[in-house]
Amino acid sequence: MYTPTARTTPHRARDRMSYEGAAAHAVLDEAYHCTLGFVVDGEPRLLPTLHVRVGETLYLHGSTGSRPLLAARGPAGLAVCVSVTLLDGLVYARSQFHHSANYRSVVAHGVAHLVTDAEEKATVLAALVEKVAAGRAAQSRPPSRRELAETAVLALPLREVSVRARTGGVQDEPTDLELPYWAGVVPLRRERGLPEPDAGVSVPVPDALRPARSPWLDPVPMRGDHVRLAPLDESHTDELWAATADPEVWRHLGGPQPDGPVGMRDVIRSALLMHARGERVPWVLRCAVTGAVVGTTSFYEVDPTQRSVAIGYTFLGRPWWRTGVNTEAKLMLLRRAFDELGAVRVVWHTDIRNERSQRAIARLGAHREGVLRMHRQRPDGSWRDTVQYSMVVDEWPEAQRRLRERLRPVAPVAS
Repeated sequence: MYTPTARTTPHRARDRMSYEGAAAHAVLDEAYHCTLGFVVDGEPRLLPTLHVRVGETLYLHGSTGSRPLLAARGPAGLAVCVSVTLLDGLVYARSQFHHSANYRSVVAHGVAHLVTDAEEKATVLAALVEKVAAGRAAQSRPPSRRELAETAVLALPLREVSVRARTGGVQDEPTDLELPYWAGVVPLRRERGLPEPDAGVSVPVPDALRPARSPWLDPVPMRGDHVRLAPLDESHTDELWAATADPEVWRHLGGPQPDGPVGMRDVIRSALLMHARGERVPWVLRCAVTGAVVGTTSFYEVDPTQRSVAIGYTFLGRPWWRTGVNTEAKLMLLRRAFDELGAVRVVWHTDIRNERSQRAIARLGAHREGVLRMHRQRPDGSWRDTVQYSMVVDEWPEAQRRLRERLRPVAPVAS
């Protein structure tokens, strides 16, 4: 709990003020940047910068050549004011005067000092990196001595701190309530977009950068005797292209064959974008023996409410056709759906002309439900009739037994 001072006591809307330490910490920890205010030669200055809180100290990132950092070198330090605001919503009233915003903000006053201890400085910079993604400090190169010398850190003790917030809805005048204008709140949310790897990056996106989602949308790794499933990533582009470059692989698929690794990267990016929107859960298939990428598969039409999911977007390199790879991959996906997620229904769709795929789906134990006529367009522009299959939870135990039987190694015949 912070003690109010003359600088942190408001003259109006006092009901929006708080001096709770936990509330201030929550805002400071959620925000990535702040505004640093100070005075130079009698003139006010505002500097946007990054910050991280460690206990009851707020650390501010800067350059050793900047004005506030130079001014903070002295024993007296630098008098500063730091502000952080998180905008949570726009409030639309019937009257223009009562339009407002929902927000949470922190203002901290005090004297900041330059961090000169090398160990403290390195710890703070690592904490700043950890703030953008847990585990990131271990996944990146530490700063060199030159980089440390070029970087400055200010330390501001959190003693004179206030929190101001607005929540709730419209506060119109009673006489305005009958006006024929829309009123309400439009929430604003901060969401991470899809990570975009730099040129030449060949490692998967770290788990900390993948958005937290429902278990139904989590591409959990799975491993069997024939195949391993891992989250699909742009780093798989070259291997996936090499494994599936045969035109026969793409003959009945919903999209055209990629024209090379660049086209395959676009296919993968499309899958990852659908995953970011909650529309698809893509995996890459690797041979369990060699580790080579051999194909991909996905969940889609994911519906946790109705406890239903579809399996598709599957393509596999021809050398792995009629092996245990596809059968075992489907077994693991079905086990994920029925046993781990609690699904009651799993669906497959395939082109009515793709008889090989229909036979493969039927061998899984799925039942043909019917044909969706003129369901979607093929890459050549013709309209595709789609055959729909399904398996329900009551059918899963017997289907699982048969699939395990199919995957069981055949004992050699004695001569």
